[in-house]
Amino acid sequence: MNLVPSKQSLGAKVLDLDLSQKITEAQLHQLIQWLGEYGVLTFPKQEVTPQQLKDFAIHFGELEINVAKIAQDPKIPEMMTLSNMVENGKPLGLSDAGQDWHTDMSYSRQIAFANILYGIKIPMRDGKSLGNTEFCNMHAAYDALPKEIAEKLEGKTITHDFNKFWEKMRLEKGSTRPPLTPEQLQAKPPVSHPAIMVHPITGKKVLYANPGYSIRINELDQQASDELLEYLFAHQLRPEFRYAFEWEEKSVLMWDNMGTIHNAVADYAPHEHRYIQRFQVAANRFF
Repeated sequence: MNLVPSKQSLGAKVLDLDLSQKITEAQLHQLIQWLGEYGVLTFPKQEVTPQQLKDFAIHFGELEINVAKIAQDPKIPEMMTLSNMVENGKPLGLSDAGQDWHTDMSYSRQIAFANILYGIKIPMRDGKSLGNTEFCNMHAAYDALPKEIAEKLEGKTITHDFNKFWEKMRLEKGSTRPPLTPEQLQAKPPVSHPAIMVHPITGKKVLYANPGYSIRINELDQQASDELLEYLFAHQLRPEFRYAFEWEEKSVLMWDNMGTIHNAVADYAPHEHRYIQRFQVAANRFF
């Protein structure tokens, strides 16, 4: 394997690794270290089947079966399809456009380690890809916190709620998402996690909060919590923390959910087709 860093706050390209083949323990260890250090890894020009992508993903931890259970292959229930395409009047996947900034699975008791996505069909316009994925570096966000804010967050916990994000997405124009059922709400009740987490790979502190799911700093009154979360959500998005991945067909994109937040850019129209396969990996290797 060869690594080409982006020279930005996040991001690196991994060359000379065929993800259709079984990886070694040494390669796995190196990829985990690179994920901790660079946050986002891309693997260009891959030819992988859903089963091969699953076989790669499962090296990193337990695979999540999304609580919404939408747009999944019955043979591979851990895989979710992200797409705006419609066939015979039926959506081929769940759109992730317009999600805004979030961290996947912060709403789960067992948080996420990594997301692994395979771009099969990517919309293009004027020679440029659309629907790109943006990231912000939560190592850098913590390091840049004013001392008094960092001290205030020490020992605090934040409640994360899956339904906050789901309801926001239901309000998006053209959304076909149904409301969560009582069973789904019961399966994913609100959970709390530390506001400041020691990253298990780097050993450094990261800010573990995000606009998508974080609803309350539990140890503060409501007004103080709302004000501090508003500050943190703005702070996280400072330009110097950012990295944008420009999709190419046949690229695999992998990122560390513990050290980043991300956003799928909603800059493509319904007729500009996007089709991506996704696996989510829980952080059971570390917690």
